[in-house]
Amino acid sequence: MRRLQLRSITRIAALVGALLGGSTISCGSTVESAPTSGLQVLFIGNSLTYANDLPGTLRRMALAAGDTMQVTTVAEPNFALIDHYLGGSDALAVIASRRWDYVVLQQGPSTTPINRDSLIIATRFFAPHIRNAGAVPALYMVWPTSDRTAFFDAARISYQMAADTVDGIFMPAGRAWVKAWETDPTLTLYDADGLHPTAMGTYLAALVIYERLTGHDARLLPVNPLVQGIPLGAPEATVRLLQRAAHETNTLYPP
Repeated sequence: MRRLQLRSITRIAALVGALLGGSTISCGSTVESAPTSGLQVLFIGNSLTYANDLPGTLRRMALAAGDTMQVTTVAEPNFALIDHYLGGSDALAVIASRRWDYVVLQQGPSTTPINRDSLIIATRFFAPHIRNAGAVPALYMVWPTSDRTAFFDAARISYQMAADTVDGIFMPAGRAWVKAWETDPTLTLYDADGLHPTAMGTYLAALVIYERLTGHDARLLPVNPLVQGIPLGAPEATVRLLQRAAHETNTLYPP
């Protein structure tokens, strides 16, 4: 994610200049696809979104609970939201291609001032495009690297500020990791690289997002979850702990 920070420093200047100069975003017409059932959710982010197929895990979670959800993902390694917005991906075209219910935005931990500013400004630039597609912006809070765990709260503040600035939804997945560790500090949520999530970490993040987007209680979900289409394999007590952690964390930050 250091490359993400360096790239953000060079790209944020363009957005800051436009923002301070009072420029506006011209949103093109949304091309609506054939009607589909259930919630329509688009994810825009980086490897912290596509690791362990978080969007697909969320869809299967919803299906297991009797909810219908369609997910689409635009995610590139080491990308900040600014990289997506300035044409590094087809994110804007995908947003405009049809109607959505939610567009989930994610970048790195965003604990430093430059990355916090990048997150907030890029979110403000994405928001009109998202609203034009009939959707609500949703900010998926991730987590700092395992050697910077003192910065969980800084990450929370960054994502919460970004959500607040566009009247969007704050999804405190990273904060749910802390809540789970308060009960069981031995839970392995970081992968070996100290940044990406294990299957358990992805499952906990998906629980937080599931509650936020559906309004349904994660504690009522089945105890045999799939992550990336593979059984999580955790004991029932651990699954229930994670479900409680997600629910209690969402309760701390009401919509």
